[in-house]
Order: sequence, then structure tokens, then C-alpha cells
Amino acid sequence: MPIVGYARVSTRDQDLTAQLDALKSVDAETIYREKVSGVRADRPQLAKLMAKLLPGDVVVVTKLDRLGRSTRELLELIERIGKAGAAFRSLGDPLFDTTGAQGRLLVTMLAAIAEFERELIRERTGAGRERAMAEGVKFGRKRKLSDYQRAEAIKRRSAGETLAAIAKSYGVDLSMISRL
Repeated sequence: MPIVGYARVSTRDQDLTAQLDALKSVDAETIYREKVSGVRADRPQLAKLMAKLLPGDVVVVTKLDRLGRSTRELLELIERIGKAGAAFRSLGDPLFDTTGAQGRLLVTMLAAIAEFERELIRERTGAGRERAMAEGVKFGRKRKLSDYQRAEAIKRRSAGETLAAIAKSYGVDLSMISRL
């Protein structure tokens, strides 16, 4: 089983040495490394690692927080690793080792809990949205043109005025006037 390491630090001032040493100690054949905040969604080295995963590979990190920014993202990444036919191990968190049954069970249970939590949030926000709409709250962006301006723009267009001239007079895009 080829071991593929991933090491990340959040700032350019931090050092990868400790992570690299730990990954080399478990015989990582390839180590993807980057100095980028975990908050950023675009982590090029992680994307490269995920794209090159092969069945039988084992992705190893020193700690869980090096891989994912949140529980949700972490679980999604572990799921993607599994779908590629690879496994995942965290050296600092021994329960997270999907090469064994116990680790796969833990990840499955956490994924189910995360899905349950997402569903509860969806239900609560949906109920809140319905209550707000019943109370007359309007969602979305505020209209750029009032009902009166919209009717006036239609009349002006019917009278032969150009879309560009109408749009310019209201300070809106031409496409907005054409949609009327």
C-alpha cells in the first residue's frame, strides 16, 4: 500500500519540518505540502493529491486539522478518498484510520451524525423562512426599479424609446429593461 502524505501549515512563517519528519517516519512515498490557510477553499496541493489517488493508496496526515477546515469538509474529503479506493490515516488521531474496520465505522457514524445535523438545520431554516414569509418579509435583493418605474419603462419602450436610453435614465443594465 503506497503511503501518500499531506502536510500543511497556515502561514508562510510556520515550518513544515515536524510534519514532514512524521510523514517520512511512516515511509510516505510522496508528500504533498503547502503553506496556505485551511480557511481557503483552493489548496492546489490537496487538489493534486486527490486527483492522483489510486486504489490501495493510504493518505496520511499528522493531525486531522491539517486536512479539513471543518468536520463537514473533513468527512467529505475522507469520503472522496474512500471512493477513489484509497484509505485515510491520521497519525495524531489513531481512531481515524480507515484501513481498519474500527476507523471505517467511526467515519461512517460521524458522517451520519453530520448528515443528521445538516437535515435539522435545513428543517429549522425552512420553518423560519416560512414564518418570515407569513409575516410579510421579502427575501432576495431589493428591486432596483419600483413598480411605477417598471410600468413607466414599459410605456417608454412602447413609445419607441431605445432600451439603452431607458436603462441609462434609470441607471440599470440594458438586460433589466429588456426583461420587462
